Amino acid sequence: MARWHESHPGPALAGAAEPGGDAAADADAPSRLSALRAAVRIGTTLDEDATCAELTREVARLVGGAAAVLDIGGEAGPRYEAVVGNPAELPAPGWAAAQAPGRGEGGSRPVLGNGRRVLCVPLITASGQRYGVLVSGREEATFTQAEVEAVALLAATAASHVRHAREYDAVSGMVGKLQRALLSEPGRPHPNLDVAIRYLPVGQNTLIGGDWCETVRLHFGRTLLVVGDVMGHGLEAAVDMNAYRSSLRYTASSDLPPHRILRQLDDLASNEPERRPATCLIAQIDPNRGQVTCASAGHLPPAVVERHGRTSLLPVPVGPPLGTGLGGYERATYRLDSDQTLLLFTDGLVERRGEDIDQSLDRLAHLDLGAASAVEDLLDMVLTRLDARHAEDDVAVLAARLHHRSAQAPVAAR
Repeated sequence: MARWHESHPGPALAGAAEPGGDAAADADAPSRLSALRAAVRIGTTLDEDATCAELTREVARLVGGAAAVLDIGGEAGPRYEAVVGNPAELPAPGWAAAQAPGRGEGGSRPVLGNGRRVLCVPLITASGQRYGVLVSGREEATFTQAEVEAVALLAATAASHVRHAREYDAVSGMVGKLQRALLSEPGRPHPNLDVAIRYLPVGQNTLIGGDWCETVRLHFGRTLLVVGDVMGHGLEAAVDMNAYRSSLRYTASSDLPPHRILRQLDDLASNEPERRPATCLIAQIDPNRGQVTCASAGHLPPAVVERHGRTSLLPVPVGPPLGTGLGGYERATYRLDSDQTLLLFTDGLVERRGEDIDQSLDRLAHLDLGAASAVEDLLDMVLTRLDARHAEDDVAVLAARLHHRSAQAPVAAR
């Protein structure tokens, strides 16, 4: 690579071609309009790697030869990324790093080397943030002043988009940490209850939204099972979800029946004008009596899976969502035996776009899941049969089954 040892700094971006330059080559150089057209094809996503690939592709298309982004901040030393064209036309990474302008005066200017056949342009923003060096090289024609200016324009455009991409990644990382903190593990149920929980957020970039599940251990072997759904998605819904969840844990410690817990949650939420409304279903399981007591705040009813796999819905009186301040919640109590599995879920499990909710619930109510299996396996089967991984909304679902109880159908106990 000895041919790359010759170098000299190039002129500033303003001005015409150097005296003695090739006038014919300048005539064929890219126009500012073609450079602007190339610039709009850079930064189409908030992804740094994609932006670098778009930059080198547009540079190679505009001036020919090879192009790459030089990463000079890695522990392994300088290296090329997003290479387009013949790599042999590029100088050695170490040489290019040595010729790259520093951070001081002139640090944003392009540098020409090897008889003007190598062009190094720093990826630097107007505020001075630097993200590497664009390196372009070719064997034959030298770079003209017009080409230097066109490539510098593309490099500045890419640097701005790389800055946005890194800022987006930093914010996303902080949001992800907060969302993971909000998605704390539910409390432990009593040992006389098998519980399985699944949470499937909608969208690839979302870790958690407003859907949640909770279990609270009560006295005398009882367990409180809860699912809730805060209006909306994303971080704001997750913050409100955490507020409802904290209120529930505090209220449940007083050992109130489900409908009175909902009343307390509604009162607390309605006194906070910024709190988003939420639906909620509470089921209190009492293994000693073999029964479950449910209350609903605008939420869908629970389902029961029988020993042979047949599924049905338990009718529960529906009160207004939490946060309205209207109250008016009622409870309903049913038999629950050890060969029956109780399912609590949010609407993302069953709802489909353009479909009536009664039809959606009917699909769940007519599931035949076969002979009884472990509660974890049964829950996975429900998610698969309802194609929950392609749902259009967040999905939270909780399955619970008692230990050592005789089989009986759920019959209303008033």
